[in-house]
Amino acid sequence: MCFLSPHPQIILPLEWFPLNKPSAGDYFHMAYNVITPFLLLKLIERSPKTLPRSMVYVSIIMFVMGASIHLVGDSVNHRLIFSGYQHHLSVRENPIIKNLKPETLIDSFELLYYYDEYLGHSMWYIPFFLILFIYFTGCFTPVEEESRMPVAALLLMGPSSLYYWYLVTEGQIFILYIFTFFAMMALVMHQKRKGLVLDSNGLFLFYSFIITLVLIALWVVWLWNDKILRKKYPGVIYIPEPWAFYTLHMNNLHAAKESL
Repeated sequence: MCFLSPHPQIILPLEWFPLNKPSAGDYFHMAYNVITPFLLLKLIERSPKTLPRSMVYVSIIMFVMGASIHLVGDSVNHRLIFSGYQHHLSVRENPIIKNLKPETLIDSFELLYYYDEYLGHSMWYIPFFLILFIYFTGCFTPVEEESRMPVAALLLMGPSSLYYWYLVTEGQIFILYIFTFFAMMALVMHQKRKGLVLDSNGLFLFYSFIITLVLIALWVVWLWNDKILRKKYPGVIYIPEPWAFYTLHMNNLHAAKESL
């Protein structure tokens, strides 16, 4: 649902969801914020190794707060696209932001960006990946026959990997993702010495993370020589956001088609 939330706003007619009202994508995001915490609690319940109950509750509360902050920030940011906002530029470099008067309004938009991209993402993704890892620690078995994935799981692995790819790239959380993945690999090797192997649930999550890493690598290679995105993401880790790619390349293409 979180993956789908921005897209209905672009596809559906603007008259159905005015810019001063929640969009269809916002309702998807609201549903995600309600349903996902219950699913995470169910994952924790299925794991034989877990955190203290109070810490689990704090993690879920932080997750909901972070996802809700992100919902508000994303809702506003995606509406700004209709006014000409370009996600591949920084807040102060955007033409519509430069013309704001008084100039102190720009500080307010930077604060919105901070809440959305930094504070909201941290409070959302850290508990999310922590709970995933805790669940993963309970996905080991001494029975080789249980280490097989059904056909349905194999079919779902593609959408699952695509979802994690979107979280990592759009959320700019590669460091968190790769440390979680390294911890999972270390745990697999440690448990293998004890004669334990991953069960079907653990294999699904582990292989999803591997495919996600491949998708991220392909994404980076594809956009490696994009000078404009390079300017937006100047750090050592260069992983452009899909929304920045959209406003830079796809949005202009859509506008050109509409003008024909």
